[in-house]
This record gives sequence, structure tokens and C-alpha cells, in this order.
Amino acid sequence: MKRFLSLRTLSLIVIAYMLIAFTWWSVLLYTKNRDAFVAKAEYMKIVMIAKEQVKDNVEFNETEAYQELAKKYKRQEWMIMGEALVFIISLIIGVWLINRGYNKEIESANQQRNFLLSITHELKSPLSSIRLILETFQKRMLQPAQIQQLSKSGLQETDRLNTLVNDLLLAAKIETTYHPASEPIPLTDTLHDLIARLRIKFPEAEFTVHCDPQDIFIQGDRLGITSTLINLLENAVKYSPKPAKISASIKIVQDNTVIEIADQGLGIPDSEKKKVFDKFYRVGSEDTRQTKGTGLGLFIVKEIVKAHQGSIMIMDNKPKGSKFKIVLPESSRFEEELMEI
Repeated sequence: MKRFLSLRTLSLIVIAYMLIAFTWWSVLLYTKNRDAFVAKAEYMKIVMIAKEQVKDNVEFNETEAYQELAKKYKRQEWMIMGEALVFIISLIIGVWLINRGYNKEIESANQQRNFLLSITHELKSPLSSIRLILETFQKRMLQPAQIQQLSKSGLQETDRLNTLVNDLLLAAKIETTYHPASEPIPLTDTLHDLIARLRIKFPEAEFTVHCDPQDIFIQGDRLGITSTLINLLENAVKYSPKPAKISASIKIVQDNTVIEIADQGLGIPDSEKKKVFDKFYRVGSEDTRQTKGTGLGLFIVKEIVKAHQGSIMIMDNKPKGSKFKIVLPESSRFEEELMEI
């Protein structure tokens, strides 16, 4: 961060020096050009008066030679002004580019800082829980019910670690070698299965599902599509006040497959709706944020949808909250009759 500040300060100092130097140069050149014109005009007038070609300034100013000299002076004057204007515009563009680059660097540094803080917490928390469970097993004689409860908690924390590692690996793969597999996916059944699992994981949440038609199949990467749906559904629960109310739907619109997942949380400001799909980006600061996460989920979702030639957008839900809308093209559709064959 300090390096960025020092570079920006140095850049602004250099730009300020260039602006002052060029202003001085422009004024000097303008003055020299004017002095040269006056000197040439005076010399020309003296010569013409000596040769009795003109009698006074009025006649001299009307001569063709003086008019040509005046036109040349005006052209040079406009040329100096034009060069000064081009330089100032270039300088303004340069300052804008420097500031934009600086702001991007600061934003990237903040995102990486937030990511390191979040990933540290995401790794440390389940590891601490698992360690505590193992120490409890080692030090105490427990009843079967207690063993069952602690084992269940340990498995949940292990699943949490496994999900985190899978997200990290998938994010790395997406940027290099990810190519979606092509297999038939029963999208409706997949959504119902995921929501059944989430009802166990988040018993206080309320899920509603609507699919039209009832059985929808697509061609694509099963793991990628599953990861997309689970990320969006878990985010909807995570960023909603308890009890979370989540609605999910799949429908066919103009032969495209449309998936919508909506919550009734705080919503996402318009200025953040594109940024949330950036890698490591999370709304707010990691120092004050209450929800868990690494900033990889929506990045993975966007890249998977993009790899399937689809699009994703965020809309405001009514009366409150956010709605994520995925549109998969007609080419991803897979007819049920082919599945049966």
C-alpha cells in the first residue's frame, strides 16, 4: 500500500512539473512568435517606406506582403495554442489513467487482504473445532449420545473444509484448464436434491421451489452446474435474516432454460452488482463483515455459466432482497425422451 502511495505521489509531482514547464514553454514560445512578427513587420515597413512603396502605417497594413506575414503569424499562433491544448488533454488523460490504475491496484490489494483474512478464518475455525472434538474424545469418557453429537459436528466441519478446498481448486482450474463436460443433467431433480440437503443443513430456512415444466434436462457439466446452484442457494441463506426465505425456480423462456434464485435479504447495491462476480471480491470490509466466505463463490458461478455459453445477472427482488437469474441457451437443452433412450 505504501509503495502505491509513493508511486502515485511521484507521478503527480512529475505531472505537475511537466504542466508548469509546458505552460512556461508555451508562454515563451507565444511571446517569441509575437516579437518575431513585430520585428519582421517593422523591418518590412521601413524597407517599403525607404523605397517609397508606402507612406504610412495605414497603407503598409493594406499591402499584400504584410497581409501574408500576418496570416503566417496567426497560423503559428493557432499552432502553438493547438499544441498546448493537445498536451493538456493528453496530460488529463494520463492523470485519469494513473488514478484509474492506482484505484485498481488499491482495490486489488484490499481484495487480496480480505481474501487472506477470510481464508485464514475459514481454515482456522473448522480446524479449531475438529481439534477441540478430538481433545474431548481423548480426555473424557463420553456417553454414546455425546459421541454421536460430537462426531456429527466433526463431520460437518470436515465437509466445510472439503468444500473450501474444492472451491479453491475449482477457481484455479477455471482460470486455466476448465472445460465443461457434456452429459445429460436432470436439472429439476438436481435442484430438489440440493434443497433437500440444505433443509437439513439450515433447518430454520424456508425454501420454495417451482419448476415449469416439471422435468427439465440440460446438457452440461454436472459438477459445475451443481456447484453453481449450491453456491447461489447457500449465499441466499447466508445473506438473509433469519428465518431465511428462499425461492428457486426453473422455467423455459423462448426455448432458453432460466434459473432464478431469490432471497429477501438486504440486497446488493447497483454499484456492487458487477463487482461481486470478481475474484476475491466481497461487499464491505473483512474486519467488520459478519458472514463467512472467501469471495470465490460468485466468481466460480459466473465462470461456469460463461463456460456453458450462458449469462447471469442480479436483479432486485420485491419487496426486498436479490434475485440471481441464469439464462442457459437453447443448445443446452436436453429432451427427456433422449434421456429415456
